[in-house]
Amino acid sequence: MGHLITLATCSLNQWALDFQGNYERIIESIAIAKQRGAAMRVGPELEIPGYGCYDHFLEGDTVLHSWEVLAKILAGEDTMNILCDLGMPVVHKNVIYNCRIIVHNKQILLIRPKMWLANDGNYREMRYFTPWMKHRQWEDHFLPRIVQAVTKQTKVPFGDCVISTVDTCIGVELCEELFTPSSPHILMGLDGVEIFTNSSGSHHELRKLYTRVELIKEATLKLGGVYLYANQQGCDGDRLYYDGCAMIAMNGHIVAQGSQFSLNDVEVVTATIDIEDVRSHRTSRSRALQAATTEGYHRIEVPFALSGGKFGELGGERTPGLRLGLHDARFHKPEEEIALGPACWLWDYLRRSRTQGYFVPLSGGVDSCATAVIVYSMCRLVADAARRAEKQVIADARRIVGEPEDSGYIPSDPQEFCGRIFHTCYMGTENSSAETRKRAKDLALAIGSYHVDLNMDSVVTSVVDLFAFVTGAKPRFKAHGGTGAENLALQNIQARLRMVISYLFAQLLPWVRGGQGGLLVLGSANVDESLRGYLTKYDCSSADINPIGGISKTDLKKFIAYAEDAFDLPILRSFLDAIPTAELEPISETYVQADEVDMGMTYDELSVFGRLRKVEKCGPYSMFTKLVHEWGAILSPVEIAGKVKHFFFEHARNRHKMTTLTPAYHAESYSPDDNRFDLRPFLYQSRFPWQFRKIDQVAVALPDRSNLGPEKAKTD
Repeated sequence: MGHLITLATCSLNQWALDFQGNYERIIESIAIAKQRGAAMRVGPELEIPGYGCYDHFLEGDTVLHSWEVLAKILAGEDTMNILCDLGMPVVHKNVIYNCRIIVHNKQILLIRPKMWLANDGNYREMRYFTPWMKHRQWEDHFLPRIVQAVTKQTKVPFGDCVISTVDTCIGVELCEELFTPSSPHILMGLDGVEIFTNSSGSHHELRKLYTRVELIKEATLKLGGVYLYANQQGCDGDRLYYDGCAMIAMNGHIVAQGSQFSLNDVEVVTATIDIEDVRSHRTSRSRALQAATTEGYHRIEVPFALSGGKFGELGGERTPGLRLGLHDARFHKPEEEIALGPACWLWDYLRRSRTQGYFVPLSGGVDSCATAVIVYSMCRLVADAARRAEKQVIADARRIVGEPEDSGYIPSDPQEFCGRIFHTCYMGTENSSAETRKRAKDLALAIGSYHVDLNMDSVVTSVVDLFAFVTGAKPRFKAHGGTGAENLALQNIQARLRMVISYLFAQLLPWVRGGQGGLLVLGSANVDESLRGYLTKYDCSSADINPIGGISKTDLKKFIAYAEDAFDLPILRSFLDAIPTAELEPISETYVQADEVDMGMTYDELSVFGRLRKVEKCGPYSMFTKLVHEWGAILSPVEIAGKVKHFFFEHARNRHKMTTLTPAYHAESYSPDDNRFDLRPFLYQSRFPWQFRKIDQVAVALPDRSNLGPEKAKTD
């Protein structure tokens, strides 16, 4: 006879330091799990204070309020007849640990500290926490009095232990521990643990979900077992978007999967599994031999069973959840990820910042177009949620647009809602073309944004005239006989004035329309332009937040092509067909400014440079040697050397611009975001004399294979 167990995991949209809101979402998730007959509920990492507290974890208040929330949870009836896995920081012997608190029937069974901390890329967990290095060891933890008063416990086990119920054994794994070569689930599984929990704070990055899913499947494919993965979802107050996708896997297969992008604050995923399936999966002789010699874990024995009713000896009657069959994991295409991830991030930022909408300077180019379409995608998600009668989304939308709570307003039309919260503006000069002006206007009309069209020549002229009045010298464009310095200064003043005008309009447009409050200004510099430094410092790329700052130009074009059909926006084709241009220099019959010509490299090349520099950790010389192999069929070694040197020179001399980048949605593994993800100097010897000299010496000595063709070059 089988032993059916209904298990629940969840994605919660927690917010750093929002203890009240975080508490309410935790309680709601437990209630939903119990309604579905679950005997066990797992939540995301550090769900009580929020994962993104960062240096607030060093404050005693954060730990104190976390204990207060836990005490409140335990004081109610919520944890009765269900095993709950909760996350919060705990100070043990004056050391701060990232912990899971396992509770049942108003009792704390175990405090399990994290053993391997995430400490690279976007994560600095070792800045706040210390890893628990006493593997398979535990100590007594004396509880604070506010918790003792509720649980009547003085001390509880603290350390690397497992939970042994009447019918199974449960082990805890935290986020990064799944990604390590020697994951704890391996030894726990060999010691008889059948159910593993993993509470995560894992952010979205384009094409990343596949890796996460494969690791979760692999964790139980050879080992056997049930794996419950919970994750933070939403914007926790920073550049990251945590993309949920809570999952339950068994014996190497996904049996339940939640959404990766959602406007819902609470999403619970349940599945009913037969624990006997795990036991039959573990009959291999090799596995048995390894298990027989494995060092044991301390088991915390608790007198209840997860399998309820007639299938368990204890635990009372339960209505089992639906037993789900095996299925393939669902993945979004990168274009869909761009449509959904930044849109959900923008919605969280808008509703939690308590502002009245967004403002975007529309240039008529792909980047500002992509930013606007992402906002429109957000409006589509809001409209879809409103049509499903999602109460929280409707309430937030009413507050944002200034409608009373009892008004009956439903934001079910994305264009109508877009017109109320999204403001766009074309800021033309004498260097702007009629084509870009028309594209901006047509896009605004298609998505429904409130659009303003203006000429700012008089403002530019006033500033230039002021300079001429003070200095007696009037700068000219290169096309009119000016120097390079004059030409650049005249371009930059246009760009910087657009930033000033953007903030003026963002603050006053709601007032003009009879509303209150202000708008958030969105930036629209892509990751490649930032990497190359192809932007003016403090120009209209300087904004409040930037939804595309971590996305490559190549991916943005694919997104626009996808949205053309998916969002029924035929106007987007004209943006894809246009040559990218800043339109900051005079247009003539023989000259039209073009981004890739100005940069001296293509956007596709920039993506390659970016990945080699950041992901594969290449300096100038190692990048050159890799590209000689990859590009040798189309370019000579000397040509490749020139491109690599030009990239590093421009990246280095513009590196200071990264220190002032608008906070951007993190979506790309080679983001140059200086604030946390890409920690590098911002004053360089930008000519790299030693490195470049070595590149030149090797380049002239290598044979030129570019005339052989790709196939011949590979075999030669």
